[in-house]
Amino acid sequence: MTWESFINTESQKEYFKKLMEFVNEEYKNYVCHPNYDEIFNAYKLTRLEDVKVVILGQDPYINYNEAHGLAFSVQNNSLPPSLKNIYKEMETDLGYKVKKQGNLTYLAKQGVFLLNTILTVRHGESLSHKKRGWEEFTDNTIKELNNQTHPIVFILWGNDARKKKELLTNPIHLIIESSHPSPLGASKSFFGSKPFSRANEYLLKNNQIPIEWAEKEEIYDLFTI
Repeated sequence: MTWESFINTESQKEYFKKLMEFVNEEYKNYVCHPNYDEIFNAYKLTRLEDVKVVILGQDPYINYNEAHGLAFSVQNNSLPPSLKNIYKEMETDLGYKVKKQGNLTYLAKQGVFLLNTILTVRHGESLSHKKRGWEEFTDNTIKELNNQTHPIVFILWGNDARKKKELLTNPIHLIIESSHPSPLGASKSFFGSKPFSRANEYLLKNNQIPIEWAEKEEIYDLFTI
């Protein structure tokens, strides 16, 4: 199975045909995010057989020049609040200052599958494409990941993501869960949960190359330059 064959199979189903009719009408009549050709970016950038870590988001960012088909990732370096907190926990977890960039494509290319459970949204209207069929498509995506025979780390942040735990029945996978990294949820159990080091420990234990979550931020002495 590849993501291409998976999407082809789903596209034959009645729910998906109705979903894409709706999506096409929305993109025709309204400004929607991400760009139409970026809707399946997560599937394009991380091959199914290469997935090491899955991080679940909800729906795309609703402003211009942000969403581009990867959960929590933005096209620019103006970091949304949740991503700021992700980097804050990353620094505490990994023990060093990290380079902070909005675009997380560098993680997708390492095998981090950044999946929103709803893949499109109308500009300025959060959850406007909820209950139109994306949830069935992404649930089936999670089931396909669950069926993989190589160990995968599933990172579930917040109540919506944690509900997907019931789809994860394969004992070879690791589930890491906490509250959401948003300002409203981060202090509950996200901060201090150490998801990045725990994921890498599991990958190493299973003879996989760990994720380079972020580059160290170089601190230069201006007087030596």
